[in-house]
Amino acid sequence: MSVRAPEVVSSKPKSDLAANHTRKWALWFAGIAIAGWLFYTFLVPNLGSGPQLFIRQWMPLGSINEALVWVICAVGLNIVVGYAGLLDLGFVAFWAIGGYTAGWIMSTFFNQIENGFYFLSAAPPNQPGIHINWWIVLIVAGCVCAFSGIIIGAPTLRLKSDYLALVTLGFGEIIPQVFLNGENIAGFNFTNGAKGIAPLDPVAALPFGPATVAIGNAQIAISKPLGPFDVTAKYAMFVLVAAFAVFVSLRIREGRLGRAWLAIREDELAASMMGVPLMQSKLAAYAVGAFMGGLGGVVYAVHNNSVFADRFNFSISIILLAMVVLGGMGNVWGVIVGALLLAWFNSTGLPQFGSSFNSQFGTDINFPSFNYLIFGAILVLMMLFRREGLFPETRTRQVLQEAERSDAEELDGGEA
Repeated sequence: MSVRAPEVVSSKPKSDLAANHTRKWALWFAGIAIAGWLFYTFLVPNLGSGPQLFIRQWMPLGSINEALVWVICAVGLNIVVGYAGLLDLGFVAFWAIGGYTAGWIMSTFFNQIENGFYFLSAAPPNQPGIHINWWIVLIVAGCVCAFSGIIIGAPTLRLKSDYLALVTLGFGEIIPQVFLNGENIAGFNFTNGAKGIAPLDPVAALPFGPATVAIGNAQIAISKPLGPFDVTAKYAMFVLVAAFAVFVSLRIREGRLGRAWLAIREDELAASMMGVPLMQSKLAAYAVGAFMGGLGGVVYAVHNNSVFADRFNFSISIILLAMVVLGGMGNVWGVIVGALLLAWFNSTGLPQFGSSFNSQFGTDINFPSFNYLIFGAILVLMMLFRREGLFPETRTRQVLQEAERSDAEELDGGEA
């Protein structure tokens, strides 16, 4: 007769286990980010020509900076879709609003202000327009997008599922078209139309701008303006913005508002019967997600040193949604992995693979033109074999991996 060993049950409460799990992921995030900065700052310049060429082709730092933009926006979309369960197909609108907010108050666009308005800016003096420090622009753009998210989300509060997706899709198409055709609105140039806004002011790595200290007769700059090729410093700045987005997302999820979002996602009717304020909770989800989208828009504008309306098309919303689904809806760390993978694959991996394949076999195949075909195939395979994503949230994994009940079990359950 065999005696079954008793199961060992952890004495730690679930909240402590979740906190330890989050802390572990946070340490991994910080470690990888710091290692990346050290690698590109100190190691890559001292490598031979062969390894440097490989890194420039397959892992250029500019592509990693752009991938961080996708991470910031994907974390914001995850709040709306993964936490609150609100299907949003127009998230690109907030990306565009954030980018244009940076273009308006970080350039010479408003040349009606001849002497210029400066506030801790690294821009050259005596230029027209509005010139504000980009760290402050991050806050301003986030607040503008949060207010826009409330305006856009308010008419959709009574909608669900496909109807909600269609309405958000409409907003996502309207906003970029407004920017594209906003060169002459009642005689006022609102967006400069298809010509866009370029260039933007140089940014300073530190929040207080290009401050200087006097040492003798010399003026030493503490935070010099960054040029277009200072990608290493921009990498550090973009990582800080992404870390802020992740921190806010995780902290809100563990709070009362985050639990309200999860309740609405699981069963909206039951949540309302338990006293969850549906209107306030949904509007908060739109506002917080839009705030993250605004941060991503500013970072994207600084990354490209310009803002153009034709870059904010519908495909961005679909790619962001694919990142959330691939990584695991509701799980911030999974969304980060999904965003990094798809962003790198779209900007660097697929074009470089196509170039290597064509040079090896003497073909002339345009591999980047098949990117949406590959994205579609990935989504189909994920829905068939791993609906919960690569790194799913615990609750989502338990629901989607639960074994189907047989007819006899259904009958027994019904009789019971």
